[in-house]
Amino acid sequence: MTTKTFTLRQYDHPLSRNTLLDEIPVHVSNRSHPGQISGLSLLIKGFFVRHRNRLVWVHVTMFLFFLTVILLPLLLGDPPEDATPLTHFTIFANYAMWGLWFPLVLLSVIFTGRSWCGLLCPMGAAAEWANKVGLQRPIPGWMRWEGAPIVSFLIITILGQTVGVRDHPEAIAEVFGVTMLAAILIGFIYGRNKRAWCRHVCPIGLLLGIFSRIGAVQFIAKRPRPGGDRYTEKTVCPTMIDISHKEESRHCIECFRCVHPETRGGLRLHLRNPGKEVENIRQHNPNPFEVWFLFLGTGIALGGFLWLVLPQYGRLRQTIGEWFIENGHYWIGESGPWWLMSIHPERREVFNWLDFGTIIGFMLAAMLLLTALLGFTTWLSAWLSGQLQGDKDLNQRFTELGYQYAPVAMVSLVIGLGATLFQPLGSLDQTLPGLAKGTLFTAGLLWSLWLGNRILQNQGIAARYRWIPLLPGALGSLAVGAAWWPGIFGI
Repeated sequence: MTTKTFTLRQYDHPLSRNTLLDEIPVHVSNRSHPGQISGLSLLIKGFFVRHRNRLVWVHVTMFLFFLTVILLPLLLGDPPEDATPLTHFTIFANYAMWGLWFPLVLLSVIFTGRSWCGLLCPMGAAAEWANKVGLQRPIPGWMRWEGAPIVSFLIITILGQTVGVRDHPEAIAEVFGVTMLAAILIGFIYGRNKRAWCRHVCPIGLLLGIFSRIGAVQFIAKRPRPGGDRYTEKTVCPTMIDISHKEESRHCIECFRCVHPETRGGLRLHLRNPGKEVENIRQHNPNPFEVWFLFLGTGIALGGFLWLVLPQYGRLRQTIGEWFIENGHYWIGESGPWWLMSIHPERREVFNWLDFGTIIGFMLAAMLLLTALLGFTTWLSAWLSGQLQGDKDLNQRFTELGYQYAPVAMVSLVIGLGATLFQPLGSLDQTLPGLAKGTLFTAGLLWSLWLGNRILQNQGIAARYRWIPLLPGALGSLAVGAAWWPGIFGI
């Protein structure tokens, strides 16, 4: 294979004069075309660097659109039964949230990383605007705790289920409106020209951060320093990344503020094979909080879907309700406050304390069961890896192998909670939604197996024995698929 290496100083390039100073090696060979990939990354980088100062108008537009989607349906009457997203704004707003935004943002991280967070998200932008005029107090230790975004995600997910966020515009306004207000308030109080909300508290930020590790976009230091990924508030990065030590994609929101082609420092955009970071996760600051969140988040989302479709939930609710009534606890049949549970008699849905308690209990039980299952299969894989002379200690092997579930977890969330995305296919053929979901899940399952195999390879397991520690991971992925089966093909 012949290889030529040159820099952009030596050749004219159609981007800009500043880009010419960004001496990025471009390798051209007769077997592959990485030079084309480098050229694509240069085009993308050049565009966003040139228009970086205009992103504020994108943020303003997204902020106004977001307010319209969550608030305008409150002023409209309930849509007729035959209404569609094209004939009634309330239906359109619901489809925009659950048929487009939620599933497509999750899928987008494969191709563009956390670009949603840095380029489009109105909450992160609003938090940063508030920070510029706010108190700018030091970020407290409780907020910097790595479990904070896990707690945030669980609270918002549970609240969304009890108030009916997928069905009622009032619930959408409450959940997303409260989240927006929390982002603005935290931005106003904490940090100095930083996004404390995005780094530490955002309920979806950690989810997108983990999935961005399997994405094709990476920002890497031009002059990396040894010592591993670090946190610092003395940086241009709004999410407190020490850019010269950057090793992981999780916290990078792709705002392009650290990209300066005319300098020799900062970061540069790099396109890579999807999943590459997880394949070599030991080189990218693996974190046990991320692994446990992957398990917990998938489990709580699964519980939030299954209570709606499984007849076992109805029987459980009936049994618990009868016990309370027989023992004189009649308050169980009373309704609580509107902001805590769904109370919409005009739509024939009124929750009481029994519904509130059983929904939360069912979701938590599903979360704990799935977490225990994935935790056990991951531990077994890590233990078997050690028995086959895998390097590192058991905890480190466990953390590395936990990342193999990222693809199957992501497609499960898309299929289960973003099922509205597939509904239009049903108008063409009733079998198409199930076929599309099944194909997507199969792709996620095979990808998870591939990642597990690569992680075990890096742990030093010989190819002929690798199937042994890989088997528990495969069973765990299949268990996730079995749990989401009602969401893929129905009961």
